[in-house]
Amino acid sequence: MPHYDPSRDHLLLFDGVCHLCDASVRFILRRDPTGKIKFAPIQSPFGSQLYTQHGLDPAAPNAMLFLTPTGAFQASDAALEIARTLGGLWQLALIFKPLPRALRDTVYYFIARNRYRWFGKDESCMMPTAELKERMLE
Repeated sequence: MPHYDPSRDHLLLFDGVCHLCDASVRFILRRDPTGKIKFAPIQSPFGSQLYTQHGLDPAAPNAMLFLTPTGAFQASDAALEIARTLGGLWQLALIFKPLPRALRDTVYYFIARNRYRWFGKDESCMMPTAELKERMLE
């Protein structure tokens, strides 16, 4: 299992039963070939502990949490910081950064509230691919 160093690593905590979240993780994997971003499902003991430490409820995961050496980002801020971390053209998403966080988060939480209905969910966390296992912290 990979080691997590908060002073150096980028870690995305995601809802491991959500199909949209699973698709997002796979999207990031394909666009981060150097493996800069590591992953942990919120439902894992490690993910649950970190999620709780940041004032979030792992029993009701409604926002992804992105931990970087420069800080912790959640909801729309997490999505924008992931785009920054991926670099290249993905950084164009940062054009939304000047919008008020309340507006960005309203859209984010609307999607989050409906994600299971629109995209589905599993009863347990997904089975990671070999590529994801190399970057998964549990």
